[in-house]
Amino acid sequence: MLSAVLVLVLVAVGLVVVRPGPVGRWLGGAPATPTATGPAEPAPVAVLTGADIGAPLPSADGLRAALDPLVGDDALGGRVNVAVADALTGEPLFDRGGGEGTVPASVTKLLTAVTALTARGPGHRIPTRAVAGAQPGEVVIVGGGDPTLAVDTKGFYPGAASLTDLADQVRAALDGVAPTRVVVDSSRYSGPVYGPGWDSDVPTGGYGGAITALMLDGARRDPKAGPGWAERVSQPDLTAGRAFAQLLGVPADAVRKGTAPAAAGTTGAPSGSTGPGTELGVVHSPPLIRLVDIMISESDNIVAESLARQVALARERPASFAGAAAAMAEVVSELALPTSGLTLADGSGLSRQNLISPVLLTELLTLAASPDRPELGGIFGGLPVGGWSGTLRDRYGAAAGTAAGAGVVRAKTGTLTRVHAIAGVVTTAEGRLLTFAVLTDDVPPDGMDAARAALDRIAAALAACGCH
Repeated sequence: MLSAVLVLVLVAVGLVVVRPGPVGRWLGGAPATPTATGPAEPAPVAVLTGADIGAPLPSADGLRAALDPLVGDDALGGRVNVAVADALTGEPLFDRGGGEGTVPASVTKLLTAVTALTARGPGHRIPTRAVAGAQPGEVVIVGGGDPTLAVDTKGFYPGAASLTDLADQVRAALDGVAPTRVVVDSSRYSGPVYGPGWDSDVPTGGYGGAITALMLDGARRDPKAGPGWAERVSQPDLTAGRAFAQLLGVPADAVRKGTAPAAAGTTGAPSGSTGPGTELGVVHSPPLIRLVDIMISESDNIVAESLARQVALARERPASFAGAAAAMAEVVSELALPTSGLTLADGSGLSRQNLISPVLLTELLTLAASPDRPELGGIFGGLPVGGWSGTLRDRYGAAAGTAAGAGVVRAKTGTLTRVHAIAGVVTTAEGRLLTFAVLTDDVPPDGMDAARAALDRIAAALAACGCH
């Protein structure tokens, strides 16, 4: 089913899509259309219009003539690396430093998405469990790494599991026996809670936060905070544990960190048993495909780090920054994608230690678009669309030379100080679907707007291309 959807979205003749998510019908949780209470959507533009498997390929000479002047724009700084390939065949079409590892910023999330979908599968749901503690009256909440968990149905992430549901299950399992203590077990994750190579303002700057195996609403202090910047709590696991305790009628001073008894998560306990380790309840995250969609569409760094740790857990590595990075690199290698120049330190792209080559990104996108790997097609659901959605909503039209990309560029962007990147797919004027990646990590600190416009002119040139 998914392979058919992707073929239709990516290469069908004459197709017009007016929503950015080709798998929106089955992502679960959030509706595919905006609610009536939000700001009015702009008039939809055609998306990936007229992709044609029979359309001619641009020539290497034609692409060089079109792109070389744009890649040389001073606004892109001293190090610009680019790759362009045919989405249908994977044939390389343009390469300028395409094999060189470059700081990717949030474009890293494309790797996180593909490796998580490969390691766990699109239907995987992350559990949050409650088990009986070692002492009478103890309830242990065991974090499994679900970043979207909420207190109730009014949390930040639509369709999230709720602590209210979990507390109801616990009360039913205890059959009238009131709990007296709550133990918070977030030991599923190990190592530092902040990533290596993160800028000093990331932990408090509202785009990152402490990564723990138990948290509410992506560690937001206020679940009503919008996407993007939001104040985060410093100890997400304890904050969640105290919220759970309140639901169970346990005072906040009776909440502590600890680990569940060894039997936690096992099955086969006698009916009605509440001995140590007996499962008292469990709730599950939305499907992993939905988490991937959220991560890419909102560039959600907390969700990204949680998905990276799912790769580590699936590969039986420590669920830490280092373990996740090693596991992701392992999956990249298993997929026969080029690993030359690849260095990973986190899953979100906040780390300046990450290096990814443009060629790896174009080959990854080609693999994800292939009907042979339908489980990977979910990465396209959340990709922003030029002039329409996400981080590209206000791009492709405002700056000179970018209008041709509106509606036909679908890409993930990345931004850190001095670092600007974009990678995705674009349909040429003749209907050929291309993958592309442009990464630059030596932009003047005050040159963000000029660099973004320069990146957009490159993608727009591909959209306008005959380039023969």
